[in-house]
Amino acid sequence: MFFETMKAESKRIWIPGPMIIGAGPSGLAVAACLKQKNVPFLVIEKENCLASLWKLKTYDSLKLHLTKQFCQLPYMELPQEFPAYPTKEQFISYLEAYAKHFCIEPRYGAEVQWAKYDPTMGFWRVLAGESEFVCRWLIVATGENAEPVFPIIDGIKDFEGRLLHTSMYKNGVDFIGSRVLVVGCGNSGMEIGLDLCNNGARVSLVVRDKLHILPREIFGRSTFSLSMWLLKWFPVKFVDRFILLCSRILLGDTQRIGIKRPEIGPLELKNMRGITPVLDVGAMDKIKSGDIKLTLAGISQIVPGIRRFTSNSAEFMNGRVEEFESVILATGYKCTVPSWLKEEDFLDKKKCCPKTWKGKKGVYSVGFTKQGIVGASRDAERVAEDVAAQWKCETKNVRLQLLHPSESTH
Repeated sequence: MFFETMKAESKRIWIPGPMIIGAGPSGLAVAACLKQKNVPFLVIEKENCLASLWKLKTYDSLKLHLTKQFCQLPYMELPQEFPAYPTKEQFISYLEAYAKHFCIEPRYGAEVQWAKYDPTMGFWRVLAGESEFVCRWLIVATGENAEPVFPIIDGIKDFEGRLLHTSMYKNGVDFIGSRVLVVGCGNSGMEIGLDLCNNGARVSLVVRDKLHILPREIFGRSTFSLSMWLLKWFPVKFVDRFILLCSRILLGDTQRIGIKRPEIGPLELKNMRGITPVLDVGAMDKIKSGDIKLTLAGISQIVPGIRRFTSNSAEFMNGRVEEFESVILATGYKCTVPSWLKEEDFLDKKKCCPKTWKGKKGVYSVGFTKQGIVGASRDAERVAEDVAAQWKCETKNVRLQLLHPSESTH
């Protein structure tokens, strides 16, 4: 790519087109869309590989939660031979093939320290690694899941057993026969609890809030696909009621096992707050059978939440103390953009992420809509369209000035 010809020792590097920060699915998607429009770009990535979240911070048993037609990037479908729910390895191979197909060659090991708009120059300045980049357009594609969230629980630093975030968990092989407490039961917490149980661990799962648990499929069709189809004809509240009725038939009443549902339906909750429902892949059967034990944090009087940790145990709000050899924190991730992007008007202070796909002064974002790969692909296409229109206009003006230099002075 164009940046390969630049001198490595240069402290300030000029980027002719947009600069894309992040080489995950969002960054790759917008790069491919720009490539299709013949707009040059530079992708930088802080890790030493593309799709670093998928490669470095996910568990071995992970499969895509949605069917593959909702998980493919623009201009290239997932392979036909892949199953409906591709594995982690299959999705990574797709992303690598995608980058190769569109000749996307990220610059690795370039962690952004700060990015700010220079009004004097009229360009963005980005300090990453030992280089400062200067560009007309800046595209933020680092994603919503950039950094693990560690909860503040009294005594957690005193726990002497194995303590790790889900970003460090790979499989349950090393936990055979071990007493494991999984804190949090979103999709990752539920699936890791199931994986641990299947590998012979004695699992307790802390439910920290009300949540929607839905079957992954209804009538042989993915719940998400069915929901999207129904929304073409019916309002979201009606679709929510239908999905919850099917869930009750297929999974039973979750309140009977202590899991209360939010007052707002799953689709409406996703639209309003970006909270994703849990899609069950087998954990519910283990919970009902008692193979996975539920510990509820403040939503039921059965077993209240964690008060504090000791060196080898957890003390719950009802005073009961239970020993554990391992604690796995399924407490999610957070966006880190506000820590390095010096553009307050573009950031949502409450959500700590970009407000919209397009800001002022040539700054854009891809993949912050809480709508998964579908939302990221949609963002990528409109960002590329917008940047390409400006690129063509500006390069046309430059060509005219080169052809008719005398006219440009009048």
